[in-house]
Amino acid sequence: RCDNATERMLEYAATLEPKCPPTAVVKKGQASAAEAAIQKSSWRDLSIEKRMEHALVKGIDEYIVRDVEEARTCGQFNRPLFIIEGPLMDGMNVVGDMFGAGKLFLPQVIKSARVMKKAVGHLIPFMEEEKRLAMEESGVYDESESNAGVFVIATVKGDVHDIGKNIVSVVLGCNNYKVIDLGVMVPCETIIQACIDHKADILGLSGLITPSLDEMVTVAKAMEKKGLKIPLLIGGATTSKMHTAVKIEPQYSGPVVYVLDASRSVPVVQSLLDEKVQDEFIEDTRETYAEMREEFYAGLEDRKYLSLEASQSKGLKVNWAEEPAPTKPSFLGTKTFIDFPLEKVLDAIDWNPFFQVWQLRGRYPNRGYPKIFNDENVGSEAKKLFDEAQDMLKDIVDNKKIKLRGIAGFFPANSDGDDILLFEDESRSNVSEKLYTLRQQAEKDTEEPYMALSDFVAPVESGIPDYVGMFVCSAGFGLEEMTEKFKADGDDYSYIMAEALADRLAEAFAEVLHEMTRKDLWGYAPDESLSAEDLLKVKYQGIRPAPGYPSQPDHTEKDTMWRCMKVKEETGVELTESLAMLPAASVSGLYFANRCSQYFSVGKITQDQVKSYAERKAMPLEVCEKWLAPTLAYEP
Repeated sequence: RCDNATERMLEYAATLEPKCPPTAVVKKGQASAAEAAIQKSSWRDLSIEKRMEHALVKGIDEYIVRDVEEARTCGQFNRPLFIIEGPLMDGMNVVGDMFGAGKLFLPQVIKSARVMKKAVGHLIPFMEEEKRLAMEESGVYDESESNAGVFVIATVKGDVHDIGKNIVSVVLGCNNYKVIDLGVMVPCETIIQACIDHKADILGLSGLITPSLDEMVTVAKAMEKKGLKIPLLIGGATTSKMHTAVKIEPQYSGPVVYVLDASRSVPVVQSLLDEKVQDEFIEDTRETYAEMREEFYAGLEDRKYLSLEASQSKGLKVNWAEEPAPTKPSFLGTKTFIDFPLEKVLDAIDWNPFFQVWQLRGRYPNRGYPKIFNDENVGSEAKKLFDEAQDMLKDIVDNKKIKLRGIAGFFPANSDGDDILLFEDESRSNVSEKLYTLRQQAEKDTEEPYMALSDFVAPVESGIPDYVGMFVCSAGFGLEEMTEKFKADGDDYSYIMAEALADRLAEAFAEVLHEMTRKDLWGYAPDESLSAEDLLKVKYQGIRPAPGYPSQPDHTEKDTMWRCMKVKEETGVELTESLAMLPAASVSGLYFANRCSQYFSVGKITQDQVKSYAERKAMPLEVCEKWLAPTLAYEP
């Protein structure tokens, strides 16, 4: 007995479901133990085929090895292969149908794939033993397997991003397609040979950075030269239906189709391989792309551009004499961060791209995190995914499974036309490096300036000492060890989750480092006090544009950054031949501090600017045009 027993009893009662009987109390939001037992036992009492189907649909891997072993030894299936081609594929067909109908979401499908891999993994040793015995007895073994088609997929040469490719592989595998995943940075020759060796029915190419667009054109040309006729699917963050129609499809006589995301891959592949509808689908796609090309080239003719000289004359005009004097950073040179505390970046994570990776999108008014949890369609699955992400994130932080590495550098700088001069020291007598920028040229209907990043730095002739910063952040160190273990276990769900979280941690690290730069390292906004939400809404002074993105579409500017800061030597972050960062979960960019700095898109540029840019960079024109291909307002 105690003095507050009544109060404690009332508090406890408030946590229970109002209508539950005293002999079977149920906490709010939970099923009773009896109901849970009934639910648990009900599907476990089904036939072996239905149990496996249920496990696949629900993504439950707890019993699958036990059930597969029972199927193997019950005498109902003569060979282990018949279990795969029978009840397991029947279950995956249900998963595929439900995903296509919107009754299952991507996280659930990938969990289903994990169950399937675990089941098949149990059967493989028995299949290998069956093969060995058959070869001993007769020297012949029937290795024929049924599948819906063979799909070769690769991230193209120079590109290291594979999370989208991995998702497509899993989704197609769930629909009984045999997927040959060649990995990342795959040379064109390897891709072509794999299509031949595996008798591929379809090839899929993926890429994230803009140089990959040109590499996809190269692969299409190689397919044509080799005489291949199989369909070519194009996907990835920088790809588009228009680029596919204008640049890739004309290079290859076989079918070429742009696929927006993983959920669209299955119906596209089915249409391409179904003899009843493939001709109509291919013809319709070709007609659509032909129309898009006509629109594109008509648009090029209609769009008006200023000459480089005219756009320069209408650049952003800053009265530097009246602007606050640029703040000198707390140090000049670089500062390296090795094993930056993970705990310090967690609050800066932007969860919206995380849900986009998993193709979970709430509808208005429940778009975006955390409102997505209230969405009647995807809310519950989004919350479950988020909770499981939190569990993995806790494991990453507690056990330091991922290391954050970064570097920031600050340099005396002044602009010289469209270039930014970086000086060796404050004497500003010797130029150590140059940053080259591109200027908007597409004609505007308003009096808005035609901007280049150099506009945000005080010009040499002003006599005002200014500065430019740069940074690289990575959350990729340790990630490969994590994902390799998951891949070895056949756990697609966990390794895709780990990749998605690493991307979020890299971006969060960049956000935190930028805040440190503004308040301390550069110190031009020491009194800044913004919430995490305001940070994500970019309500601060200054910008951090990245080479290869709208404000500076040229990836080759990364070379200058890597030289200036000795990035590879200091952090281990490398650049591939296409200037993708390795590890992939990495972010880089420039820092501009003056209050006139703002994000903008360069848009299309004309040949006079490209020639000037190539000359200033001492780069052959054709090489320059290759790197700037998506930005050109003309055909080289």
